[in-house]
Amino acid sequence: MPSVTDRYNPLDAQILNDPYPVLAELRASEPVFWHQAMDSWALTRYADCVRVLRDHDTFARDPRRTGGTVPEPSLSVQTLDPPQQSRVRSLFMAALRAQDLGLVEGRARHLLRGRLDALAGAGPFDVVSQIAVPLSVAVVADLLGVEPPPYAEFAAVSDAIMRSMDGGLDPSLVEPGRIARQRLSDLVDSWFTASSRPGLLARVRAAEPGVDALARLCVKNTARVMFQGGYSTMAAAVGNAVAVLLARPAALERMRDAALLATGVDELVRFDGPVQGTTRVAVRPCRIGAVEVAAGQKVVALFAAANRDPDAFQGADQLVLDRSPNRHLGYGWGPHSCIGTTVAQAGLRALVTALAAHPARLVAAGEGVRRRTATMRAYQTLPALLRL
Repeated sequence: MPSVTDRYNPLDAQILNDPYPVLAELRASEPVFWHQAMDSWALTRYADCVRVLRDHDTFARDPRRTGGTVPEPSLSVQTLDPPQQSRVRSLFMAALRAQDLGLVEGRARHLLRGRLDALAGAGPFDVVSQIAVPLSVAVVADLLGVEPPPYAEFAAVSDAIMRSMDGGLDPSLVEPGRIARQRLSDLVDSWFTASSRPGLLARVRAAEPGVDALARLCVKNTARVMFQGGYSTMAAAVGNAVAVLLARPAALERMRDAALLATGVDELVRFDGPVQGTTRVAVRPCRIGAVEVAAGQKVVALFAAANRDPDAFQGADQLVLDRSPNRHLGYGWGPHSCIGTTVAQAGLRALVTALAAHPARLVAAGEGVRRRTATMRAYQTLPALLRL
């Protein structure tokens, strides 16, 4: 019988196409298993994943808590654990709450209407490059209050960063990711010195003099993480959502009902979410299910498996547009979840609203190609057309 590592290779073409059957088998037979290639324990049950994400005392995100190091460019709210991250995270969350997301969503719908009008009746197009990338760059730039970088150029930088997240599986991805992060850091530095547009970044900059030098470094790094993470998460979520709707045209029709919009968008993310998992390190020995985890061992919470756990979601393999509550892990959970979750949801609502209201009908124009990334589930290309 093949080993678990052979059965679940996140970069295998079959797994990239549809990881859910294998994850369901593992959840039933070996819910906590050792994955040799990832050098970690992998969790497939929702309850286990949430426990690890909640218990910061036992499971560390910050490598320094278990003897590791963090290079300065990586010090951000995504690497620091509570309470060390609390000040900077609170700064960003307060600035986020001060933004008018209704206006951001409205401008996103306007952008989408123009794009859909241009694409309608013009033959096949790529959902990723023609809709997901421009929408995500524009929405995140709008939220931050910065000039959007060129779409294709930024997509290439983001792609290198996103691929480097799988450096444990393919070490050749690490150096291109480091170079891409530096390019993005330079861009963020220019925003802090030159940008005067209103938005989240202006609010953060106004509060920045009240923090020390290390916190200021974390602020800039967090701005970079928010732009890159918000963009890549939204672009992936848009591609996945459109693919689900292409396969289920009745779902898009039903979501014309405003009462189903919010719950429906949430369900699209649960059903085929962008973020596939996250890693923690055990600070001390502990037990997860039937497994004894040693201090210093890594633990990967597999969100893709948790979001289809029938013990947490009734009809877990079905798209239930009115599912409520829906405490999925599509964007992570807790203080290390994607800071841009609310704006990603706003972008998805704008997308679904624009597609449902447009007179042209969205249909598939061929098979999509999945991006060869394990941490983020996304499409490389997704052909479609808008039929008048």
